[in-house]
Amino acid sequence: MSPHPADDGAPDHDWSAGAQPLTRYVERGVQWVRSFDRRRPLVWDLLLTGFFVVAAFIDVAGDGWRNITENENVPLWLVYAMTVVFSVPLLWRRRHPLAVYGVMAVTTLVNAWTGAALQASLTLLIVVFNIAMRLPARTLAWTYCLTVVPSVVGHIRYPQGSWDQQVVPMMMSFAIVALMGIAFRTRQEYMASLVQRAKQLEVERDQQARLATNAERTRIAREMHDIIGHNLSVITTLADGGSYAAAKSPERAAQALTAIGTTSRQALTELRRLLDVLREEAPETAALTPQPALTDLDQLIDGVRSAGLPVRSTVRGRPDSLPAGRQLTVYRVVQEALTNTLKHGGPEATAYVDVAYGDDGVRATVTDTGVGGPPTADSGGRGITGMRERTALYDGTLEAGPRRKPPGGWQVELHIPKESTQ
Repeated sequence: MSPHPADDGAPDHDWSAGAQPLTRYVERGVQWVRSFDRRRPLVWDLLLTGFFVVAAFIDVAGDGWRNITENENVPLWLVYAMTVVFSVPLLWRRRHPLAVYGVMAVTTLVNAWTGAALQASLTLLIVVFNIAMRLPARTLAWTYCLTVVPSVVGHIRYPQGSWDQQVVPMMMSFAIVALMGIAFRTRQEYMASLVQRAKQLEVERDQQARLATNAERTRIAREMHDIIGHNLSVITTLADGGSYAAAKSPERAAQALTAIGTTSRQALTELRRLLDVLREEAPETAALTPQPALTDLDQLIDGVRSAGLPVRSTVRGRPDSLPAGRQLTVYRVVQEALTNTLKHGGPEATAYVDVAYGDDGVRATVTDTGVGGPPTADSGGRGITGMRERTALYDGTLEAGPRRKPPGGWQVELHIPKESTQ
């Protein structure tokens, strides 16, 4: 026989489709209750306490407690008094859990001794839950031990059946409530640790952003110093030379003015390139104007020569795809060294530039025969400091100081190792 169509194994209703929205509603409800409780804890305490006060007094006023009591001769005033102590102190269970527990534990002992067996005594479970959530485990341990005492006393005073029927259920109830409190506490601590970690990550991101900002400011300061300092030194030297040559050799003065114009345009081009990098609305423009590279060294040296400084240069080896950042560093160091010679070398100074590419990286040496010398890093200038900062970015070394052999002049030595392939 073929199976009945309704028994084909498919469920009559897809309960998972409705369970997911229901779960979301429950989670939202729990989050709303927690948020409300954090904002207005007194309102929640009043609602909870009022509920148990009403429930306890209904049980007493309706004589419901007589259905399970072990001693109906307990004075009614004592029953009402115990009902008040079991319910009203719940209002302070979170702020003073131990004090509330102490008062209610004594009342629980009286409840067991008299045999009233009021159900309101179960509110002690709520206090134990709060102790498990807020106080150390050692406090919870002795609290749990004291909680078992009234059950033992009640069994001794009014024995009904075996002891495990009276004592063990109460012990299990308090143990479950304590474990629930510990679980809630662990979850709260975990969530607090996540929040703390998120704050730490935010602080770290802010610190990294500040460090990146400072590094970018330093980089821009170096670029501005190199661009403006070098080109203004060349322009100043050309202008001084042109003013001296204007009276005797107008042609030389005209050449100096032409060189000043060329150098100024180069400086403006480099400044525009640097400023375009800082403009978020024009990243494509910045990408079309690359930074100076080692292929531009000849143009740099020609500009220095036109300013009146004789420069010889030697290039050994090939760059072999040297990264752009390292090329820019070598270019700027050579530029800064020649600028210092222009400014401080004197009228008879000459310079020599040697660039060598080897297995250990690139080396650049700039020497001059000037009678003076550039300012040191301690004199407030940014030149040598900027060169050292650039070099340190690529784990390189830079030495700058007076020449020893032959005496006189200044020498700058740069070494940048090859980029690690690891």
